[in-house]
Amino acid sequence: MLKGIDALLSPELLKILCEMGHGDEVAVVDANFTAESLGRGKPIVRLPGCDLYRTCAAVLSVFPLDAAVTQPVAYMQVSDSPAGFTSTVQLSVIVLLEVGDLARPEQCEAMERFSFYERVKQAYAIVQTGEMQSYANFIFKKGVIN
Repeated sequence: MLKGIDALLSPELLKILCEMGHGDEVAVVDANFTAESLGRGKPIVRLPGCDLYRTCAAVLSVFPLDAAVTQPVAYMQVSDSPAGFTSTVQLSVIVLLEVGDLARPEQCEAMERFSFYERVKQAYAIVQTGEMQSYANFIFKKGVIN
């Protein structure tokens, strides 16, 4: 154990987050996400007992977001929903980002489902949670520590 490090962050996950360079992305996804097929060849960490909010809070406690881009956060848009719609779980993560002074809501990009899948293929790693709510999928772009 380490002082000041969220206990959810396993040695494996900490190593992956540390290895990532600025501009690399990590996808934090729900239990139904196609992690195996989209994540071929990249690290996949499974946290089956944790929901999306708790996992994002842990990851973002050590993960600097990229301040050099307009939208360092992306999430999967709920299909067949009005523009601007966010689910309860998506909104909880966006509020976490805002309250923690990590990113403003306008820095969070809603992405169409298949565009989101294509972006995940380019991600450095995938963290699959036990979240059962659909469309509970985020991508975070790593920045530098100032």
